[in-house]
Amino acid sequence: MGPWGLPLLVATLAGCVFPARGCVICDPKVREALNSLEADYLPGHLEANHQKKVMEKIKQAVEDFKDLPIDEDSYMGVVDEATLEKASWSLLKDMKRITDSDAKGELFVKEMLWMLHLAKNTFASYAAQFQKEAFCPNKCGLMLQPLIWCSTCQKQVHACRKSKNCGEREVKVHQMEDMILDCELNWHKISQGLTDYSFYRVWKNNSETLVSRGKEPILTKTMVRPKDAGTYRCELGSIQSSPATIIYFHVTVLPKRIQEEIPSPNTETQDETALGEVAVDLPHTTVEPQTPKPEQLLRRRLFGVLIWGLVVLTVCVLIA
Repeated sequence: MGPWGLPLLVATLAGCVFPARGCVICDPKVREALNSLEADYLPGHLEANHQKKVMEKIKQAVEDFKDLPIDEDSYMGVVDEATLEKASWSLLKDMKRITDSDAKGELFVKEMLWMLHLAKNTFASYAAQFQKEAFCPNKCGLMLQPLIWCSTCQKQVHACRKSKNCGEREVKVHQMEDMILDCELNWHKISQGLTDYSFYRVWKNNSETLVSRGKEPILTKTMVRPKDAGTYRCELGSIQSSPATIIYFHVTVLPKRIQEEIPSPNTETQDETALGEVAVDLPHTTVEPQTPKPEQLLRRRLFGVLIWGLVVLTVCVLIA
């Protein structure tokens, strides 16, 4: 490399400011890795007169993550903890790959420059995904979402305000069965500042009666009756003056289910009776065997002897 080769690379690196979507400098692990790179790696892999300059530009490039145009679809100056952790892990992995390769001098600067170029796209995709899918994900209600401001690295709660009325639901349940009203929405568990779920019975004159209140988002009433039909309202409270969500349930109690009796396999049904036949239940009579009298036994024996005598006489006549 010529005498101006490495300084030229350093100048190029200085101009490679991260136009990425993220603020990984807020992660303590990233700052620790940058300090280790400066103290432990550069002394043995880069000329002393270039170490300070290169390291300053690397740190500045990472810090400049916060200097991005505000774009509603890709970056609003904030990220959540999950996005920051994912972005930081990606950067730390790439930095470790470079240091594990034991790159030195010009090769090290080139590798770092190329890594920053790839990291730009990675961070951009992470931030855009967060902005589209995770930033204020509530479709209704008030969500208090903890976010990290990239400009200051401070964690604050952002109020995602939308219509507090989260709609009405039709619930149908058969008489003597359990009525279940579920008031939980998918973003409730990740929101901060939420208090209790309150279920009210709404009467026709618009007055209300408190049915239950607590941390459980589900109201269960066993063995409902027709009088349980009507309108119910669920309200999730918050630490702010307004409720987080309100959901109405319109409950209809249907007639009790009719359970058909299944005949026993040994029971003859009408279908099994042949056409033209009438199945008649006759009383069972028990006939006990009678013991023959002595006179009857004697007569049977004499009759048997007479028969055998006639047989013998007949045989003799035939032989003679």
